[in-house]
Amino acid sequence: MIIRKILNNNVAVSRDKRDQEVIVMGKGIAYQKKVGDPIDEQNIDKVYPLSTKEAFNKFQELLTEIPIDYFKISNKIIESAKLSLGKKLNESIYLSLSDHIFSAVNRFKQGVLIKNALLWDIQRFYPDEYEVGLLALKLIKERFDIRFPEDEAGFIALHIVNAEDKEDTQDIYQVTKIIQEISNIVRYFFKIEFDEKSVYFYRFISHLKFFAQRLMSENMHENEGDEDLLDVIKLKYQNAYQCVEKIATFIKNNYNYTLTNEEKLYLTVHIHRVVYKTTS
Repeated sequence: MIIRKILNNNVAVSRDKRDQEVIVMGKGIAYQKKVGDPIDEQNIDKVYPLSTKEAFNKFQELLTEIPIDYFKISNKIIESAKLSLGKKLNESIYLSLSDHIFSAVNRFKQGVLIKNALLWDIQRFYPDEYEVGLLALKLIKERFDIRFPEDEAGFIALHIVNAEDKEDTQDIYQVTKIIQEISNIVRYFFKIEFDEKSVYFYRFISHLKFFAQRLMSENMHENEGDEDLLDVIKLKYQNAYQCVEKIATFIKNNYNYTLTNEEKLYLTVHIHRVVYKTTS
């Protein structure tokens, strides 16, 4: 590889074997070098093949603000995620995760901690990605001596989820359609309009998004869950459960899928919260 542009002592722009422009990162790879000099491949830590000009420009911009250590630790997290999940990740994750961790560390140092309103859903519906998030917290603790709460593991898990390549972009539209269909059932059943700025609405829609994604990928629950607990919820949130039964019938008729007791349970709780705490 030949240096095409020097971004700093540790980062340079080059081209790979396919003549694609890439960002090459490694300790001192551009130190006392000039454009046209060869890059010592033994010192390369990571090559970022950013395919779009927008991503490439964003990467260069972030490099002026974010120390290389944050890119290195993000790379470790991402490679661990690829290995444990067995999935391809969109290259944008190298940017978004590095930026997120850098911002999170800065907030932590300023005493600002953000609660993750979706932590419960993330732990339950994305357990593998959440494990990657927990691993990330260990790596961050080792490198920066900062002990984040588990909320941060959830945020990192969401970055991983969002970067997972989808086989069919049409799924995005179908997921949106399912979310709209279910939320409309709730809206018409209770004859209400949602407070779309509330945290309960955000949780509700996020829960529906997780459900719709699993429905489309056919990665649905097989476990029926705790029937006794569902019986308690039925009595405690009777109206919300009646609405869930309508949703279950709709899903069965339109998507040939039967909601499990566990799915009914969590959906009932989310509907009760969004209806009785945030209706306008």
